[in-house]
Amino acid sequence: MPWKETDAMKEKRAFIDAMLKQNQPFRELCREYGISEKTGYKWRNRFLEQGYAGLAEESRAPREHPNSIDGDTAAELFRLRNAHPSWGAKKLQALYQRIHPGAISPSLSSINRILEKSGLLKKKRIHKATAPSECPRLNQMLEANAPNDVWCIDFKGWWRSDGEICEPFTVRDKHSRKVLCVRLMTSKTTDAVRSVMTELFRKYGLPRAIHSDNGAPFAATSGILGLTKLSAWWITLGILPERSLPGCPGQNGSLERMHGDIAREIEGRISGGIAANQVALDAWVEEYNSVRPNEALGMKTPDEVYRPSDRKYTGDFDILEYPAGYLPRKVLKSGEIVLGGVRVSIGFALRGLQVGLREQKQQGLYDVFLAEFLLGTLDMTSCCFTPLTAVKSD
Repeated sequence: MPWKETDAMKEKRAFIDAMLKQNQPFRELCREYGISEKTGYKWRNRFLEQGYAGLAEESRAPREHPNSIDGDTAAELFRLRNAHPSWGAKKLQALYQRIHPGAISPSLSSINRILEKSGLLKKKRIHKATAPSECPRLNQMLEANAPNDVWCIDFKGWWRSDGEICEPFTVRDKHSRKVLCVRLMTSKTTDAVRSVMTELFRKYGLPRAIHSDNGAPFAATSGILGLTKLSAWWITLGILPERSLPGCPGQNGSLERMHGDIAREIEGRISGGIAANQVALDAWVEEYNSVRPNEALGMKTPDEVYRPSDRKYTGDFDILEYPAGYLPRKVLKSGEIVLGGVRVSIGFALRGLQVGLREQKQQGLYDVFLAEFLLGTLDMTSCCFTPLTAVKSD
């Protein structure tokens, strides 16, 4: 296979990528790429030692490193990683030791190194929380002065069509009145709602706040500050969860009126079950956003007012980091943190997340943050966490 000089590096990378997939014998792979087995092994060994950079001609990178992994061991680790793509170095090391009892096991740092060089190790995304001059408090109500200041979400009441239950999950921008989503759901779980919200974040960016009622999975009546796993996720993305006061649906009145429009114009009028009703709702949303004049917008359409958020969604964060002087503490499965050897309950919704403690002037008192948001006060003299009182809205 004659190669142009400019394509040589591309062909080498393609050869290595095919080798990592392990879909054919090595000898056959070398034959397919028109190289000798000797050359194939040379490229493989360079890649295992130095990553893709080692494939460059006359590479000055050293051929041997302290604690290096030989080619056969690295190939075995690649095979194990491909079989278990979510496993980290610790699990791969333990599995390698189980398969090869008595053999010298590669170190965790060496495993991480070759996985990172081969592109098989996902780098953890870090959210570096800032220290605001005025701490944003949960449950405060934000004014919707611009698009994406506040999104309103809810489940509209369900109806039946050909024996199937149609229950829309709706999301609407409060300022522009644009309907971002009317999705007929077969589940109201956290995972189901989170999947839809992730789609919307990718399409429209992140809002400053999300307004909901006090129902699941948006809020928990017994949880600290009403937080749930879903709303805690929003906080890690820098989104403020805000909720209507109990018995005050008028605080989300704009969304309720839109639900009334759906009830009058779609509900109970479409046969064909969920699929047919979703098609009808998609057409209804398109007309609502781009054709129907809105009195609250001076007879403009929502599409004429709305614009996507400048805060782009690039994925979830693996680690929350806090400013210097804060004490980071991971919330245990029990919903507790440990400080000075003492366990204090913070909330089950925060399990697995890392909070930041900022010591107050009075000894033994700490402000407790999740990302940039102030959750409450920790008093170590009484070993008690006191969440902030919800801010009432007019």
